[in-house]
Amino acid sequence: MADTKLTVGDWMTPDPMTIDEEASVIEAVHALKEKNIRRLPVMSHGRLVGLVTEKMLLGYMPAKATTLDQWELHYLLSKTPVKAAMNPTPHTVRPETPIAEAAKLLHDRKLNGVIVVDPDGKLVGILTTTNALEALIFFAAQAGKG
Repeated sequence: MADTKLTVGDWMTPDPMTIDEEASVIEAVHALKEKNIRRLPVMSHGRLVGLVTEKMLLGYMPAKATTLDQWELHYLLSKTPVKAAMNPTPHTVRPETPIAEAAKLLHDRKLNGVIVVDPDGKLVGILTTTNALEALIFFAAQAGKG
């Protein structure tokens, strides 16, 4: 089997959309909705500094019982930087990491995705559970042919 596709680099989404740490929570919410994605690597001066997910942003919103009206809430979130809501230490893997090892990390840590970085720590991709399932489908189809 010449095309075995055994590494994270074979399955990751390369060059994912990112957001700057100074961008507002509202900007992050809009970016996620516009691109129909659930996570954004957070950058500062071209360096990866964290990860923000849809779930984190929803958890950062005030409770429905708040006395803030819609405009006050929007104003507050437009002034709140993403760095206040992000995870500053996201799980990372390298492109050469075996896909089985990355899938085990996703499973064991109950993660929905991991950031893919090169040896210098530069962002090169993201591996999501969807990517891992695509690998599983591929391997199951290959096994069915043999």
